[in-house]
Amino acid sequence: MWIVQDNSTNPYESMVVYAPVDIAGIQSVMTGCDSSNLTILPSGFSIIPDGFESRPLLISSRQDEKNTEGGSLFTIALQILTNVSPTAKLSVESVDTVNNLVSCTLRNIRTSLQCEDG
Repeated sequence: MWIVQDNSTNPYESMVVYAPVDIAGIQSVMTGCDSSNLTILPSGFSIIPDGFESRPLLISSRQDEKNTEGGSLFTIALQILTNVSPTAKLSVESVDTVNNLVSCTLRNIRTSLQCEDG
């Protein structure tokens, strides 16, 4: 399994998009074979400014209080194949696995961005 990834950063957004791909499948496509049977489920996230350049962190009557900080909007999208059959019902184990994956992913992102709880 390989992970194909693309990322972009500019003054308006930062984003990361990635997808796991089957090595044999991607190698056959690279040699000119039909790509219609290759399953790609992209996932990723983006971070954009919240539109406020800065805002007060603390309401104060003192003029020397100048603490400000801009905010961001974080959006995440995950695609996960739990069963190859489109008519299959989700099992409790599948739901637990997806829940754990999403929770772990969000926790790792919060840690890497040094976000505080709250």
